[in-house]
Amino acid sequence: MGEQWSLADLAAAYAYPDPLPAEGWLRANMVTSLDGAGHHGGRSQPLSCPADMRIFGVLRALADVVVVGAGTVRSEEYRPARRREEFAAARAAAGQEPVAAIAVVSAGLDLDFSRPLFTEPVVPTLVVTGEAAPPERLAAARAAGVGIVFAGDGPTVDPARVRTELAALGYRRQLTEGGPGLLGRFVTAGVLDELCLTVSPRLTAGDAGRIARGGDGVEVPRELEPVSILEEDGFLFTRYTSRPANR
Repeated sequence: MGEQWSLADLAAAYAYPDPLPAEGWLRANMVTSLDGAGHHGGRSQPLSCPADMRIFGVLRALADVVVVGAGTVRSEEYRPARRREEFAAARAAAGQEPVAAIAVVSAGLDLDFSRPLFTEPVVPTLVVTGEAAPPERLAAARAAGVGIVFAGDGPTVDPARVRTELAALGYRRQLTEGGPGLLGRFVTAGVLDELCLTVSPRLTAGDAGRIARGGDGVEVPRELEPVSILEEDGFLFTRYTSRPANR
C-alpha cells in the first residue's frame, strides 16, 4: 500500500455498491490481533497503525452515518466526524452531508450530552433507541439538539430495524465501528452486509474479547465472500461481503 495507495485509490477500493439497496448497506470496520483480541486495555488504538487509521478515515468519509454502541462511545471517548476537504466535492456530488453523522445505539441513553460528540458536530449526532426509552433521557437528548431515531417498540433496540430506520431517513451508506456487543447483535440478526477487518500483526494474550460477541449467536456459522486484501507493514486490511454487491 504505502504511497501506491492514495486517498482516491482507497475511496475507489472501498466504494459502496452502486446502486445502493433501498434498505441500506451496513458495513463494519474492526481490528483484531493475531490471537483474536478485539481491543487491548479496552481500546482499539494499541492494535492499530497509520495505514489502519488512514483507511478508518476513508471509510468515514464515504459513509452517510457511523453507527456505534454507547459503551464504545464512552470507552473510546468518541468525537464527531471531522470535515475532510479531500472528500468535500465527492460528498457534495453524491448529495451527502459534509461529514457522516454519528448514530449512537443506546437503550437507556446513559450518555453525557455535554460531550463534544453532542455539542460540536458538523451535522447533528443521532441516538438510536427504543420507543420506551426513559422519557427524561429522551428530553435531555432533544434539549441538546440530538436527533432521535426509534428502532424498537419497547425499551430495547431491534438490530434488524437499525439499518432500515436509518436508511428511511436517507442514511443508506452505513458504517458501524462496534463495539463487539453491537456487532454481535447485527451478525445474529443477519443484517451485516460487509466486514472490513484489519488483522494486526500483534499478540496480546489476556482476556480481551473478540470483535463480535453476545446475542443468541447464529445456528450455522455464516460464510462471507472475500472482496479484497491489502497489506502494509505486516497489517492485513481485509474486506468481506455477505451478499452480492452490484458495482
